Amino acid sequence: MEREVITVVSGLPRSGTSMMMKMLEAGGMEVLTDNIRTADEDNPKGYYEFERVKKLPEDTAWLEEAKGRIVKIISRLLLHLPPRYTYKVIFMRREMGEILASQTQMLVRRGKPTDTISDEKIAELFRKHLREVEAWMERQPNLDVMYVNYNEVLKNSREYAERINQFLGDTLNVEKMVSVVDAALYRQRRSGVVVG
Repeated sequence: MEREVITVVSGLPRSGTSMMMKMLEAGGMEVLTDNIRTADEDNPKGYYEFERVKKLPEDTAWLEEAKGRIVKIISRLLLHLPPRYTYKVIFMRREMGEILASQTQMLVRRGKPTDTISDEKIAELFRKHLREVEAWMERQPNLDVMYVNYNEVLKNSREYAERINQFLGDTLNVEKMVSVVDAALYRQRRSGVVVG
C-alpha cells in the first residue's frame, strides 16, 4: 500500500463497512480509529470509527494521520474530502431491505421510534443519495473506487479478498482477511421489506 494514499471504507450505514474494516485490519493494514464507540450488540466486532471524521468539512487536519492507513467515512461525508489527497475507496453495497431492517433493529434496541418515516421513503432517499455520491466519485481524478457487495462477500469471501488485495497493491494477507468474515453476523437476510 502506498504510504501517501488514504484508503477509505465507505457506504450507507449498516452496509458492511465495519466488516470490511475488520478484513483489511486482519490483512495487515493499519486502522485509523479512536475506539470511542465500542462494540455492542449491533456491531459485536466493533465499529472502527474515528470521531473527527464526523467534523468534515470543518476539520481536515486529521487526514495527514490517515495517509497509508484505512479510515471509515460514511457515504454522506465523502463529498467533503479535500482534493489535495489521493484516495482509494472501497464502497460497500448491500441489499436495501437488509440495510433498512438492520437500521430498524438498531433503533429498537436503543428505544428510539421506528415509524417516523416509511421504509419505502427511506429507500428512495438512500437511492438518490447513492446516485449523487457515485456520480461525484466518478468526477474525482484523485479518487479510485472499488464497489464491494456485502452479500457477495459473505458468499465468496476468498474471491473478494483477492480482488480487494489487488486493488490495494497486492500486499495484504488474503488468508487472514478471509478468516474474519463471520457469516453468523449476517442477521438481516432478505427481510420482508419490499423496497425494489
